[in-house]
Amino acid sequence: MTRPTARVLALLEILQAGGTRTVGDLAARLGVDERTVRRYVAHLIDLDIPIDSLRGRYGGYRLAPGHRMPPLMLGDDEALAVLLGLVAGRRAGLVATSAVAAESAEAKLRRVLPERLGARLDTLLRSITFTAPPRPVPALESEVLLRLAEAARERRPVAIGYTDVQGRTTERVVHPYGIVAHSGRWYVTGADSASGSIRTFRLDRISGSEMLDGDFDVPDGFDPAQTVLSGIARAPHRHQVSVRIQGAPDLVRSRFPAGIAVVDDLAEHPGWVRVAMQAERLDWVPRALAAVGLPLVIERPEELRSLVRALAGALAEAAGPPPQQRREPGA
Repeated sequence: MTRPTARVLALLEILQAGGTRTVGDLAARLGVDERTVRRYVAHLIDLDIPIDSLRGRYGGYRLAPGHRMPPLMLGDDEALAVLLGLVAGRRAGLVATSAVAAESAEAKLRRVLPERLGARLDTLLRSITFTAPPRPVPALESEVLLRLAEAARERRPVAIGYTDVQGRTTERVVHPYGIVAHSGRWYVTGADSASGSIRTFRLDRISGSEMLDGDFDVPDGFDPAQTVLSGIARAPHRHQVSVRIQGAPDLVRSRFPAGIAVVDDLAEHPGWVRVAMQAERLDWVPRALAAVGLPLVIERPEELRSLVRALAGALAEAAGPPPQQRREPGA
């Protein structure tokens, strides 16, 4: 950052963060001397930006309390970061607003970009290839997400209305231990008043939320992400798969996608773990087990054994010698 104008804008960004900044601190942050800092402050005052000057040992500069700044001014790198974040967030299903809101924000950002930069960003976005198709984004109230995140930070209980997979709606109080984004959906996990246990709830199924008085403690060592992934892996499906695998738990977990398998130690078989999975179809399970690359024993279901044998036979045949070339008659 070498241009004086860029440094003046950087000074404004620092002051917008709040608090009083000493001249020495500002000089160090901007890489200039203290006299230059005072000149930059004068430039901002000339632009009708109200900046208070505080004297004394702990004096310095601050933005006048209650002043609202005009729309953000973004540099090329900042505009690129924001646009790519919007596009990638929509593709991954992690934008906690409607598709219309995200597209509107993107359009507003494009409108204020200089023509040169806008054309370059359009070229980049047209050139990007995403390896996964866009995920359908479930309807999610951004206010619910923000309120639950605030409650998790402040450890305040929240009253919610929740509609389960069968369409039943219940009222309950949740102690939100953490918010987790996974595979295009948002989840909150914590203590649930209705069941008396730790539960995980999809935010798009929450119809309303109200922060309540009181507080709570989060259990020591509680891992919101692992709790959500384990809950997804245990969700009931058509087939219950159980396999014993020889290997350390962390190693075995690393061989399966997050949220697919629950891995538990086996005291009766030292050095082995039990892997439990739920699946609507079994056709993909033999390939997943083959990719693990560790000794294993199938416990259930019986149908899985025949599928594994069929895959083993196909792999053995593919690894055999190539068939001899047919010789043409008279050759």
